[in-house]
Amino acid sequence: MLRDADADVQKHYYDSKFHGIDWRARVQEARKNLETARSMDDAVSEIAALLDSLHDSHTFLLLPPRTHVHDFGFQMEMIGDRCYVVRVRAGGDAEKKGLKQGDEIRAVNGYPVSRKDFRRLVYIVNVLRPQPELRLTLMDARGGQRELEVMARFQLSTVNRYFLHQGINVRVRDAEEERRILRARYFEKGDDLLVVKIPEFSFSASEVDTMVGKMRAHRGVVLDLRGNPGGYVDTLDRLLGGLFQNDLKILDRVGRDATKSVSVTGRHHDAFTGRFAVLIDSESASASEVLARVVQLERRGFIVGDRSSGSVMESRLYPHEVALDSKFSYAISLTDADLVKTDGKSLEHVGVEPDTMILPTDQDLANNRDPALAKAAGLVGARLSPEEAGTILPYIESNQFQTTLSLND
Repeated sequence: MLRDADADVQKHYYDSKFHGIDWRARVQEARKNLETARSMDDAVSEIAALLDSLHDSHTFLLLPPRTHVHDFGFQMEMIGDRCYVVRVRAGGDAEKKGLKQGDEIRAVNGYPVSRKDFRRLVYIVNVLRPQPELRLTLMDARGGQRELEVMARFQLSTVNRYFLHQGINVRVRDAEEERRILRARYFEKGDDLLVVKIPEFSFSASEVDTMVGKMRAHRGVVLDLRGNPGGYVDTLDRLLGGLFQNDLKILDRVGRDATKSVSVTGRHHDAFTGRFAVLIDSESASASEVLARVVQLERRGFIVGDRSSGSVMESRLYPHEVALDSKFSYAISLTDADLVKTDGKSLEHVGVEPDTMILPTDQDLANNRDPALAKAAGLVGARLSPEEAGTILPYIESNQFQTTLSLND
């Protein structure tokens, strides 16, 4: 695995100078540490740390599926520079022990939570070293601090269930579940307002055209990209084209050997030209950030919410296989291009700064109020209270086990 990671980076990584780090020395250090690793988890963590030394949001190790998946029964998210519980699963250990929406998480297993290290923390807890329990240091809405141990629930992973009885039925149900969660959702308030929630950029051209057609029937549109990790470039290009009448250069793709200008094709008289706002948060990443920044630079609409993830690169997966007692597959995700916007800047590790910063408070979270959506609606000419905004497009609970958070695409 170390040899594969080293070879892939040297051959395919977009920056042949590796951001100025001594890559050969890092590889030698990892090789030395592997010789004294006490477990497979320790060994794999060394390779993950090697790739992490590039400080690149889209370069990381993808491990084979584990036999079981785990669920802690809650989701956490960075809001500004603080980490909050944003969702608690009914009936889980977290709910039974009193964890609530709006609780602030100060530390996980004794490690302070910060925006800078949040993504790395999630990767370790959910991917590298799944934990049977998490020890949370919490600050509640009244300012009281307490410790809470939350136990994980485990079940057979999807991959294993496919090979058991009724495997094909499980596969079909999982596909239907994914479509249910990733579909676009809409809220209309007369002709004045359409709110479009896009969980991920994973739509066909015809689906995007339908979306733009719905937009054109309204004077104001709010595109909700909060929690959207990115997705397909074709979906992004098609949707951006529907927001502009004329062709538009959106960025330069800076690769290892060449720089390529990237443009989208405007929709001319079929474009949506009404008032427009985009909602983003700390989990809006990749394609979400590109769309928001293009809208901002072109003064096409308002950007509302929190600063976005700052995870904006273009990457490819390089699959590998290892044969021990049996074969197992893993992959290296590698950045093959930086995406530089028309202002000459990259969003990597920077993110999109909203035109209007609106951060929900702990009380907003606890009471399901959505001040950011209320503000965005007002900017496009409609009226929503934070209480009403918090109910119009409720979170869709998955029937499948979920880890606390997932990595951005």
